[in-house]
Amino acid sequence: MITIETLFVQMRGLRREDLAHWIDNAWVRPEGTPGQYLFHDIDVARVRLILELRDEMQVNEDAIPVVLLLLDQLYALRRQTRQLTEALQAAPDDVREDLLRRLAS
Repeated sequence: MITIETLFVQMRGLRREDLAHWIDNAWVRPEGTPGQYLFHDIDVARVRLILELRDEMQVNEDAIPVVLLLLDQLYALRRQTRQLTEALQAAPDDVREDLLRRLAS
């Protein structure tokens, strides 16, 4: 985890008012309280993504929560697919073959 000051050093172009707005809107969810926030790697990646969406891809602010929601859903589906694949690989051969046959039809 990193402090808010370290985040500002790492993220060129990040303004305090923007970060406060993103936290208020729950686009970024650090631990702690204002002035004492700690950011996990996922929070840092989220800040980087929001900056990229806004500054490089020119996504307007009204669309950013929609993009974030869709990405969150995509990552959740990828996680579920990975878990399903692992469960399928651990299943007995006859069960796995039956499931694969059903999926193919």
